[in-house]
Amino acid sequence: MEQVPAAERAYQATKARILAGKMPGGQLLSEIDVATELGISRTPVHEAFLRLAAEDFLDLVPRRGAVVAPVPPHEAIDLLEMRLAIEGAAVRRLCRSPQELGPLCDELTSLTDRQRRDAAEGDTCQFAAADDAFHRRIVDAAANAIGQRFYASLGDRQRRMMADVVRGAGMRVATIIDEHTQIVAAIRQADTSAFETLLIAHLEAAYRVVLR
Repeated sequence: MEQVPAAERAYQATKARILAGKMPGGQLLSEIDVATELGISRTPVHEAFLRLAAEDFLDLVPRRGAVVAPVPPHEAIDLLEMRLAIEGAAVRRLCRSPQELGPLCDELTSLTDRQRRDAAEGDTCQFAAADDAFHRRIVDAAANAIGQRFYASLGDRQRRMMADVVRGAGMRVATIIDEHTQIVAAIRQADTSAFETLLIAHLEAAYRVVLR
């Protein structure tokens, strides 16, 4: 098996923690600490930090290391608007063939049930993963290749945003599950107007957790 280069290991490990919300915005990262933890030299960690800074996940601090960049308010709003547009368009397309909505809604209900179990077990990482799968399934079901590619391009930022939402949501976790249940009901009834109203309220409430 080909060995993964040290710089790539440092990049993937650090990025995964940022996206999972385990390294919140404002946290100072030390190249030496990351290198020691991964059992590699400092040079590949520095390369990884440069790459993450180019992706706007880190702010480099001379002679100190790097600081995890907070999610900018404008980015949260931009992401919200794009999700509303893509998911709304997906459901409008799906509702043109309402006879095909049953299987999709059954899948979405299963994902909501999974979230309910994750919440009961206090597994925030799996809860966030199920949330991402719920919304992504709606987009994938519409089979709009351009929409799917664009939605996938939001992946990293969406994962990080959702991790922040779940970590800061507190009692809203149960509300998120209830909102998903209502969204599924609107799709099952092919009610695009109700879906869009529910989705706007659902996403805006979640993003307020990030922006507060």
